[in-house]
Amino acid sequence: MCGIVGGLGLGEWPIEPMVSAIAHRGPDHQAHFVDGQLFLGHTRLSILDPSPNGHQPMHSTDGNVVIVFNGEIYNHLDIRQQLPPANYRSTSDTETLLHAYQYWGIDFVKRLNGIFAFALYDRQLETLFVARDRFGVKPCYYICTENYFAFSSELKALLPVLQDASINEKAVANYLTFLWSPGTDTMFKDESKLEMAHVLRIQVRGGKIQKSASLFYQIPFDGIYTLESELKLIDQCEELLLRAVERQLLSDVPVGFFLSGGLDSSLIVALARKLHPDRKLSCFTIDAGAEIAEEGFANDLGYAKWVADHVSADLHVVKADIDIVRDFDQMIWHLDEPQADAAPLNVSNICQEARRQGIKVLLGGSAGDDVFSGYRRHQALNFEAWIKFIPVPLAQLLVNLPVSVKMPFWRRLKKVLSETVVPVERRLANYYRWIKEEELTKLFSAPVQERLSGYNPTHFFESYLNEIPTEQSWLNRMLYWEMRSFLVDHNLNYTDKMAMAKGVEVRVPFLDNDLVEFACRLPPRLKMKGSETKYILKKVAERYLPRDVIYRPKTGFGAPVRRWISHDLSNVIHEKLSGVRLQQIELFDADAVGSLIRRNKEGAIDASYSIWCLLAIESWLRQFTIKEKSTIETAYTKS
Repeated sequence: MCGIVGGLGLGEWPIEPMVSAIAHRGPDHQAHFVDGQLFLGHTRLSILDPSPNGHQPMHSTDGNVVIVFNGEIYNHLDIRQQLPPANYRSTSDTETLLHAYQYWGIDFVKRLNGIFAFALYDRQLETLFVARDRFGVKPCYYICTENYFAFSSELKALLPVLQDASINEKAVANYLTFLWSPGTDTMFKDESKLEMAHVLRIQVRGGKIQKSASLFYQIPFDGIYTLESELKLIDQCEELLLRAVERQLLSDVPVGFFLSGGLDSSLIVALARKLHPDRKLSCFTIDAGAEIAEEGFANDLGYAKWVADHVSADLHVVKADIDIVRDFDQMIWHLDEPQADAAPLNVSNICQEARRQGIKVLLGGSAGDDVFSGYRRHQALNFEAWIKFIPVPLAQLLVNLPVSVKMPFWRRLKKVLSETVVPVERRLANYYRWIKEEELTKLFSAPVQERLSGYNPTHFFESYLNEIPTEQSWLNRMLYWEMRSFLVDHNLNYTDKMAMAKGVEVRVPFLDNDLVEFACRLPPRLKMKGSETKYILKKVAERYLPRDVIYRPKTGFGAPVRRWISHDLSNVIHEKLSGVRLQQIELFDADAVGSLIRRNKEGAIDASYSIWCLLAIESWLRQFTIKEKSTIETAYTKS
C-alpha cells in the first residue's frame, strides 16, 4: 500500500513537491524514476516483502518495463503459479505484476483479485498504462492536456503541474446534492478521477498526448440469478466469505480489524477467528458518546465489546476525540475533495491508534451494505407497490405537518412522501439527495445558475442504468448505483485517504472478486426479504454471532453533525459563509445561503449537511486554490 505519482510529456517535472505531497502514504521509502519525458514516483508503506527488494519504482529483469503500484494483489501467488518459471528477486506482488504484464500484456488486469492503482511504462511500446481496480478501492486522479499527462493517488500531488485552476461548477453542484461527486468530476475542470475498472493508455505522438480508456470489468448485474436452494446458497456465501477473509489476511506485517459492533465488521472478525483459532486478533472501535443519538445513530460500543468477548478478541476502544473546529480543514485537506461527512474523522482516530500500536493493516466491514443490501433507502422499495395509490393532497398534508425535521423518523418519512409524483427511477435516485433541486439552484449566484441551467446531478443515476440494461430488479439496480457511485466516490475514498494519512492500509473483504460475483447472482429476495436487509448475510452470521448482534436496528459510523452546526461551528459559519467571503468565492448567492442557515437554525428545515457541505467547499477552495496552501500542506504532512 503506497502512493504513486508521475506523468508523461513534460521535459522537466517538479518531482520534489509532487512526491512530497503524498509522503504520508508511504513513510517507509520514497524514490522516483525519470526517463526523458517520463516521470514515475513512489512512496512506500511496506506490507509484502518489506525488504529493499520490494522497493519501487520496480523494473523488469530486461529493463523494458517499469512500474509504480499502490495496493495489494491477494491472488498474486496463484498468478505466479500460472506464469512461466522465473527467478523472482522478491516475494512482493509488484514483481508479480511485472511478470504478468510481460506474459499476458495489459489484459492481465482481468486476472487480479485485489485493490490497486498502478502506472506501468513499456519502453518498447513507448506507452504508459494507468489502471484502477474493479471496485475503485484505491484512488487515482489525473490531468490530461494536449501537451502532458499526469497522475497521482491524491489530487493534491498534481497541483504543481495544474495549469488551469478553473473550478468545475458541475462538481460543486454534485457535492451539494449528494455530499460527494459521482463519476470523473473533481473540483478542478482539468483534473479527473480515473473510474473504477478502467485502464488508460497514454502515448506521445507528434509531440501531442494521445489518450484512450478501456473498461476491463463490468459488475455482472444482468438479471440472471442462480437456481440453487436457499440452504446451499447460505453455505456458498459462508465459504466465499471465509475465502475472502483468508485472502485478505495476506501480509508480512501485523493485521488488525475495525469492529464497530455492527453486523458486517463483527462477521469479518468472527470469520477470522474461525480461520485462525489461536491467533491474536486486535480490534479497534470508536466510543462515539451519547451526542450522536440526535443524528439517529446509536453508540455501538456495548455491542463491540460483546462481539470481542464472544470471539476472544482484544478490543481497543478509541475515544471520538474530535475538536471539529480544529480538525475540519485538515480533514478536507486529506480528503482531496469537499466531502461532507464526519465519519472520516472516526476512521482517522482508529487508524492513528492502530498505527501507534504497530499495526499497518486493518480489515473492515465496508461494502457489506452495498453488496448485500443494507441501507434504509433499499427498504423504501417496499413502498413502491402502494406509493402510487397515496393521494397527492394527503402526501402533501403529511409532508407539511409542523413536526420537527430534526426527528429522524419524520425526516425520513417526509423524504419518502415528497417523492410520490415522480417516475420511479427519479424517485429512487432522489433518495441520494441531501437538498432539493430548487433549493440547490437558489444557492448559486446568477451567473453560475445560468451556466448550470439544465444540469441535474441525479442524471448520473439514470445514465448508469444504461450500463446494466437487462437487470430488471430495482433492488439490484440500486445496489449497482451504490457500488458505481456512493461506495466508490464516498465511502472508499474517505476510508483510503484518512487511513493512509496515518500510514495504515484498509482492506475490504466484502469486495473480494468471487464474493461480489456470487452476490450479483443471488435472487434479490435473498438479499432483502420483506423489510429484512442483508438476509443471506444474517443467515451466515447466525452461525457465528449472537442473534441480538445480528437482528437489531441499523446504526451508522456517525457523529453529531447537527449539534456541531448549531453550536460548535456557529462562529465558523458566521465567518466562512458570510456575505463578504461568499463574494470572494463568486459561486454562491449570499442572501440564499444566509436564508438557508437561518431557516435551519429556526428548525424550519433540516439543512445541517448542506451547511456542512458549504463549509467543506469553502475550506477546499481556501486550501487548494490560494498561495497559503503550501504552508498548510507542510503543517499537515508533518502532523
